[in-house]
Amino acid sequence: MEYFPNPSLLGQRGMAGTGPSVGVTPGRPPGAEEVYLLVQDLRINERREHALLELSKRRESLTDLAPILWHSFGTIVALIQEIVCIYPQLSPPPTLTAPASNRVCNSLALLQCVASHPETRPLFLKAHIPLLLYPFLNTVSKDRPFEYLRLTSLGVIGALVKVDDADVINFLLQTEIIPLCLRIMETGSELSKTVATFIVQKLLLDDMGLTYICATAERFYAVSSVLAKMVTTLQQTPSIRLLKHVIRCYLRLSDNPRAREALRQCLPECLQADPTLQCLPEPIANCLREDSATKRWLSQLLQNLNLR
Repeated sequence: MEYFPNPSLLGQRGMAGTGPSVGVTPGRPPGAEEVYLLVQDLRINERREHALLELSKRRESLTDLAPILWHSFGTIVALIQEIVCIYPQLSPPPTLTAPASNRVCNSLALLQCVASHPETRPLFLKAHIPLLLYPFLNTVSKDRPFEYLRLTSLGVIGALVKVDDADVINFLLQTEIIPLCLRIMETGSELSKTVATFIVQKLLLDDMGLTYICATAERFYAVSSVLAKMVTTLQQTPSIRLLKHVIRCYLRLSDNPRAREALRQCLPECLQADPTLQCLPEPIANCLREDSATKRWLSQLLQNLNLR
């Protein structure tokens, strides 16, 4: 039996889509009935692609879309089906096409909506749905369909960590999310690197995450070495938003006594500058001049490490 928050809005639709038309229910936003019908269409193969596109376009304006998606019969199964059917196209030689990538990314956009909502987030985690996205994060092809797929998958994980939730952090730390993000931070596009670094930053900002990463030398150096490589890259290709996340990761690592000692030896020399920024490479100095918060974080980092 189907469940919708307000079944009266659904109206009637026959199997061939020729049922009576649905009028606007008093007190409901225009188009609400159409949304419920689109959700129903996700279960019908012939209508699913159109429904995915339309719902993904409207997801930010529909505050109750996540509960509707989760509680409507067969909807989450349909979205999962869209994800897993793409797996064979990831294997070498990769055969993922742009239309196929766009379609699965529309499914991921709806799952991001579910991951963002406080009512459905715990259910999303309990079902271990984030694990289904890891094959997409594990791809290495730089072709646009793959990059789009990685970026959209990162967006789902980013939506989970954006809200400080201990259950989310605990769940992710039991998975391979950190190695996956580190590889993307090292080899991805600027935007993918930024989202992946944001995810690692959010994990570090949680006490469980900081303890986990600093628990062994291997984990610490895996993170710190990738951050150092990113700083080197940023000297050639500056990015304010990416540099901001990198320095924030370093600053949080310096809160751990063992990591603080290690950072005194492995912090990139180009970040060890005086407050006037005169000793910094020009691209990084210019970025910091445009972002006072990041400049303060760097100053605090150097104080924590007794490098100033």
